[in-house]
Amino acid sequence: MSRAKVGVIGSGNIGTDLMIKVLRLSDHLEMGAMVGIDPGSDGLARAGRLRVATTAEGIDGLVRMDEFADIEIVFDATSAGAHRSNDEVLRAHGKRVVDLTPAAIGPYVVPPVNLDAHLDAPNVNMVTCGGQATIPIVAAVDAITPVHYGEIVASIASRSAGPGTRANIDEFTETTSAAIEKVGGATRGKAIIILNPAEPPLIMRDTVYCVVGDCDDAAVTTSVEEMVDRVRTYVPGYRLKQKVQFDRVAAGDSLRTLAPACLKDVVKVSVFLEVEGAAHYLPAYAGNLDIMTSAALRTAERMAELTRTGVNV
Repeated sequence: MSRAKVGVIGSGNIGTDLMIKVLRLSDHLEMGAMVGIDPGSDGLARAGRLRVATTAEGIDGLVRMDEFADIEIVFDATSAGAHRSNDEVLRAHGKRVVDLTPAAIGPYVVPPVNLDAHLDAPNVNMVTCGGQATIPIVAAVDAITPVHYGEIVASIASRSAGPGTRANIDEFTETTSAAIEKVGGATRGKAIIILNPAEPPLIMRDTVYCVVGDCDDAAVTTSVEEMVDRVRTYVPGYRLKQKVQFDRVAAGDSLRTLAPACLKDVVKVSVFLEVEGAAHYLPAYAGNLDIMTSAALRTAERMAELTRTGVNV
């Protein structure tokens, strides 16, 4: 079966890691072009060495390339602002877009939660690295008992945060918070990101807090552990740091204001995660890149698979 040709816009950390994943891992995708705006970027240089067609003239350069006609899916790994204009151009040419920025033009996709829900959309959004790591956990808890409030804290190594990530901090928190609700199922969501400057760089860590009513601790734990196993099928370095924790919230505790007043019992569920990267491009501490590009790869592969078979497999 032929592979779908893809383009990657953005020759920084995320785009370069994604290109390498397509080349090394994909059974359904083939690199068609790598696009940047800096002729001296390492991503474009690596693409050239790997015999991938390149342009340093952004979206306009991509459209002018001979290879553009055969490209079916385009990954956008630029910034939220740039993506809005890129999407207009790509949509006009009938290209499907997997958006790795927090622009959130298209519906959110978190593979182990709703992979097949929006694959017919012209543009799908991969939320954020923190969202990809934590929203599956919120959804796993919500599958057992309603999550009235979900809060996530994503801590990543400062070295793994490139210019695009730094420019999108506000969009990160807004997009992740919205996706905690729309995909994770929480009534209210909140997201916090921490860029940790520690040396040597620390591996990505994520904390998920869910405020729920009284629940079956064992059932919630099983649901979370099963979800971790599903994420690990495409992100091998994704793991629990310790057992799921349950704290019964005392009367008068301010946490109770995050749950409906009618609830007699309120529980805080805490889940602590670690994400180690596969080190395809950056070191293993950059799990934030790995989970984002792995999720995007999984999504585009499913798109290509369904396009070629016409059925769910």
